[in-house]
Amino acid sequence: MSTPKTLKNIRKPNATVILIIFMTIFLTELLFFTWCRVQTIGAGYEISRETQRHQDLINFQNNLKVELARLKSPERIAKIAKNQLGLITPTQEQMMIIP
Repeated sequence: MSTPKTLKNIRKPNATVILIIFMTIFLTELLFFTWCRVQTIGAGYEISRETQRHQDLINFQNNLKVELARLKSPERIAKIAKNQLGLITPTQEQMMIIP
């Protein structure tokens, strides 16, 4: 008869077992929350880096636009034509007006 009583005692949840289960669940949730926070902070840093990179690329593009405008300037082109290519401004006799 002592055997059935022992089975009943084994089947009853012990307070220690319940506490261990709750602690395990709590620690699991805590680790999951911490992992989510670390991922969020990492994503924030990555967004910040990409925003800075985007701003740098915009500045670089603006610098290229300024340089392109400088290279296309008529004064510069006229100077290169005169000095390097030996071209001169045409005289009145060399010009022909097309109606």
